[in-house]
Amino acid sequence: MGATDEQQANAPAIRLVLSDVDGTLVTRAKELTPRAIEAVRRLREAGIMFALTSSRPPRGLAMFVEPLSLSTPLGAFNGGAMVDPDLSVIEERAIPGELVGAAIALLESSSLSVWVYRGEEWLVRDLHGPRVEHESHTVQFAPTLVESFEGMRDGVAKIVGVSDDHDAVARAREAAAERFGERLSATSSQPCYLDITHPDANKGSVVRYLAAHCDIPTEAIATIGDAGNDVAMFAAAGLSIAMGNAAPEVRAAARRVTTSNEEEGFAEAIERLLLGR
Repeated sequence: MGATDEQQANAPAIRLVLSDVDGTLVTRAKELTPRAIEAVRRLREAGIMFALTSSRPPRGLAMFVEPLSLSTPLGAFNGGAMVDPDLSVIEERAIPGELVGAAIALLESSSLSVWVYRGEEWLVRDLHGPRVEHESHTVQFAPTLVESFEGMRDGVAKIVGVSDDHDAVARAREAAAERFGERLSATSSQPCYLDITHPDANKGSVVRYLAAHCDIPTEAIATIGDAGNDVAMFAAAGLSIAMGNAAPEVRAAARRVTTSNEEEGFAEAIERLLLGR
């Protein structure tokens, strides 16, 4: 749950903004707009730090480092990997090796295509599978083709189930929660994806990591997001802002709501809710 009005009124001033990427920072076309870049610049002028977290792999965040002049650690894989802006790894939370095969089997039995992220690799068994081309465009690198995932155990940061059948993805998420409980995290960054990560790899953990790293209270962090996997960071931060394109339950979990990512909702949130312009 978000902070009460009384808690919000007594909270320290915001000193860091943590933003999701897809559906939040960028448009549906995956574009970072000039107004968004300018909003981040204005944050820095106001003495407020800016950080990113995403279900993307670290390499999928590299494109934002220069235009946003990022200096804080990046939370990739929903917090499964914390990396510096040069993508050097600070810490990783890999999926327990004994659960990798079982998680892949569950996704396959749910008729989902499976992707595996290990180290810098994005591994697939079908280069023409659902949304592979779309994802390649989004993260700006291509996957590696493998014949099988059999025997993979160590160093797997994220396993993704993919399907354009959103009901199948939702059923798989429920099955994963029932099968693995608190041993794994199973969340959706978009209705077509089911992300399976280490149980401590969630965006709430990114809030807590940045609070410790920057020596600020979590109440001095504002978060902006649009998806179910952003709710954990909403709950951990002092101020939470949902995008207008977020699902109703995500908007309900946030303290404030901005416009959609097609209406410059990210920049609008920075300008109106954080800088008062």
